Amino acid sequence: MASTSGLLGDGKKAKKIHHLIKAPENTPFSVSRRESWDADKPAVVYITPENLPDGTPCTAATVILRTKGCVWWWKSGCTFCGYFNDVRDDVTSANLFAQWEEAKRQTKDFAGCTMIKVYTSGTFFEDREIPVDFQEAILVETHERGMHLVVEAQAQLCYPDKLAWLAEKHPGCTVALGLEAYDDVVLRFHVNKGFSVKQWHKAVDLLRENNLRVKTYLIFKPPFMSEGDALNLTTKWVKQVAPHSDEVSINPMNIQRGTIVDRLFRNREFRPPWLWSLVDMIQNTHEEISKLECRTIVHPTAGGRIRGAHNCGSCDEDIVAAIERYSVSSNLDEFSDIDCECKRVWKSEIENDSMLPTILGSGVERRVSRVDTVRAP
Repeated sequence: MASTSGLLGDGKKAKKIHHLIKAPENTPFSVSRRESWDADKPAVVYITPENLPDGTPCTAATVILRTKGCVWWWKSGCTFCGYFNDVRDDVTSANLFAQWEEAKRQTKDFAGCTMIKVYTSGTFFEDREIPVDFQEAILVETHERGMHLVVEAQAQLCYPDKLAWLAEKHPGCTVALGLEAYDDVVLRFHVNKGFSVKQWHKAVDLLRENNLRVKTYLIFKPPFMSEGDALNLTTKWVKQVAPHSDEVSINPMNIQRGTIVDRLFRNREFRPPWLWSLVDMIQNTHEEISKLECRTIVHPTAGGRIRGAHNCGSCDEDIVAAIERYSVSSNLDEFSDIDCECKRVWKSEIENDSMLPTILGSGVERRVSRVDTVRAP
């Protein structure tokens, strides 16, 4: 195995994970990249099929705004999050309103959309991140237009007075909480989250008190975790958080530039999860979750690519499509006709991880040479 160069220890004094996360933030490349963005243009705008809270199929617009970043990133940050690459330190309220108008232009004023997801790479209703006048304008406009709104938040930033205000401006909207793992040890040492499972439960209770919907994010295969452990633990976490959530969204790890995960990936010490693992997790949780008023969502970002969840290459496109369809239909028949020779390799890796547990796992490279992995952009 290649040297871990301080990430996993080489006999020298251990480095705090906080310093490893923050290391790339102020490099000349990172600073110049952040300053190069047009503050009047959103990071991403796209349209996808979705389901409304009552199960009705709909079209959803997703608007990822370019902001100052999240409060936790200013202090420390998560091991997997590369959104610091996409922020601008000087974004103003005027810039955000301009981004909103640009999102309308790109979607023809959200034509045909009855749901809108407004993501800010942080907490939408955190005043230090997003000016209050912009928060209020978006909440009021989307409510008046009859659009179901989804915003993101960190559990420790869900304050009672703020949630009451949110519920007043847009009753019944969905707040997506980035829990990532239902395990305090994983939250602290694998993910470096700024809160505990107990704080997540407190945030959920506050959301329920204000009749707001709860969407819970989980990460599949955080750093320093084998494929086998990721499959077993995430399957368990889904079952644990579903009774407290309206939706559970499982996000397979993808490699974002300049993160701890990126450095592990380049050093051949981390591989994104198998698509087969996601299918297995869905199949093993479907029956139990279907008995609850909860929906399971899996969106493999960069699915089928080297930096996202992937298999051997030949079956990736079909499996990613099936997973995306399941996220809307909640029908296991989406996977009925899918198979590939690489499934045997995946099964062997899961078995080896169980019999010979190692922190980094036992799997081999799936599609690329060692040199290509190191050179990966």
